[in-house]
Amino acid sequence: MKLMKFYILGFLLFTSQVFFAQIEFETSVSKNTLGVNQRFRVQFSVNKQGADNFSPPSFSNFKVVGGPSSSVNQSWINGKASFSQSYIYILEPRSEGEFTIEPATIEYEGETVKSNTVKITVSKAVEIPKDPNNPEYIAQQNIHLVAEVSNLSPYVGEGIYVVYKLFVSENISVNDWRVTESPQYNGFWNQDIEVSEINVQKGKYNGEDYRYIVLKKAVLIPQRAGELIIEPMTMDFSVGIPTGRGDFFGNMITRNISYSTASAIRNIKVKALPETGKPIDFTGAVGEFDFKVIADKNQLKANDAAQITVEVSGRGNLKLFEIPKITTPTELEVFTPEHKEEVSTALNGLRGSVSDIYTVVPQYKGKYKIPEISFSYFNTAEKKYKTIQVDAIIMEVLEGKDLPSTVDSTKTIKQKVVANNNNFRFIDLDTEFKPIKEPEFLHSTTFYLLLLLPFLAIPIAIFIGKKRAERAGDIFGNKIRLADRLAKKYLSQAKKQLGKKEAFYIALEKALHNFLKAKLQIETSDISKEKISEILKNKGVDESTIKDFIDVLNDCDFARYTPTTNVMMEQEFEKAKEVITKIDKHL
Repeated sequence: MKLMKFYILGFLLFTSQVFFAQIEFETSVSKNTLGVNQRFRVQFSVNKQGADNFSPPSFSNFKVVGGPSSSVNQSWINGKASFSQSYIYILEPRSEGEFTIEPATIEYEGETVKSNTVKITVSKAVEIPKDPNNPEYIAQQNIHLVAEVSNLSPYVGEGIYVVYKLFVSENISVNDWRVTESPQYNGFWNQDIEVSEINVQKGKYNGEDYRYIVLKKAVLIPQRAGELIIEPMTMDFSVGIPTGRGDFFGNMITRNISYSTASAIRNIKVKALPETGKPIDFTGAVGEFDFKVIADKNQLKANDAAQITVEVSGRGNLKLFEIPKITTPTELEVFTPEHKEEVSTALNGLRGSVSDIYTVVPQYKGKYKIPEISFSYFNTAEKKYKTIQVDAIIMEVLEGKDLPSTVDSTKTIKQKVVANNNNFRFIDLDTEFKPIKEPEFLHSTTFYLLLLLPFLAIPIAIFIGKKRAERAGDIFGNKIRLADRLAKKYLSQAKKQLGKKEAFYIALEKALHNFLKAKLQIETSDISKEKISEILKNKGVDESTIKDFIDVLNDCDFARYTPTTNVMMEQEFEKAKEVITKIDKHL
């Protein structure tokens, strides 16, 4: 009987321990202190079965390089049951400092439970022991992400290219990879070259045989002198590391690990274009070019249309300078030119042609001269400026009215009267015409309407005049309307390109620079965004407007190479119009 009571008491104690034990949800890490180049494991463990809806913290100061992975451990030892479920992440610090891993959350029986916080101290990079058996060290020695740059010391406006290659040795296998951070090209005009196929090739790295693939290609054109930086590209990999053991069939057993690497920062020292010998008409063209001005017809009639094409062709920064403009006599009506670009991008830079096509319509007959025009550029191969001069164009209008200035309206021309037999004829004195009865105008509806019309027009004229006076006195409103028209003028080309991503953002960026060029009398394309901000601040533009302007410029840089929609382009257009209006009001 006593033995039975003992078993019952033991059973009750056991069940109470199982059913009434508190849920435990805790955070643990593999190390609390590490170097910025090291990684650590963080584990969230819960001791109750049935807990779900796990939610990790943000890890804002860390990069997740592995996980989440989960494990479940359940055991029964010496009559005691235990349960544990874990969620595991591999983290890498982004910078030095002291950081806190915030609590994770999980739900259990309708309640939300939080884990504890953990402090992590990150110091400077430490030297990692070169353990030949360490998988991380093996991956580091066998995977290399390289940024190859064609020219580390170009001139402003001179095109260079960068090619990103991934070298992998024969000793390991890469099962999966992804780009986690794309390179940034601050201070460069840039355009990616599509890599249509990933082909594995054989090559040398540090004198050893490697396999490699080309991941990315881009053409870069520096926009200012000084030291510019090509930021690194960062990638994550799933790497198969040989364990040194074979399976039943003799195949090497590999162990998969997560590995991250980045290309090295490349410093580019950009040389300023020489001031010595710089032509007056130089607008920033750098490369090797040809220049021509062609009229499709030299003889025509008045009011017929002729087209004059001003074309720059060759290799260089074709999209980044202004084409020379023609000047015409006032007797020729000239329409806004149509701009055309036929430019292809390759590793050796931009090639093709850019042109402005003018439509000219003469009003009077005569001969008209369109003066000679010149184009200047900097030749990087010869390191000197060159100027191409084209001859004047003579247009002859064969038919049409004479110029008003050639007619002397004050001179009377006498004509000789010639008499003949028909000068005097018989005049019939009788007629067969009958009078037509006309309706009386006096006292008609039309009569009274015309009589009252002046009296109705007077209050209308007073109202319109008052509104005009109010509008004329509205100085602030007039400035806003004038600024809005100015914004539409500069953004007209960008509006035409809505729906065409690359052409739209190029036109939008050019419109912003042209606006500042007109307002500040400087070449803003040759200076940095920081300098633009400083100039606008000195002109009294408030910081929020400056920030909006720089944001639009940055969006033009980034959006050309990222997915976008027509709605996003329209929003960007409206944002640019608004910021131009604001800046014009300040200036």
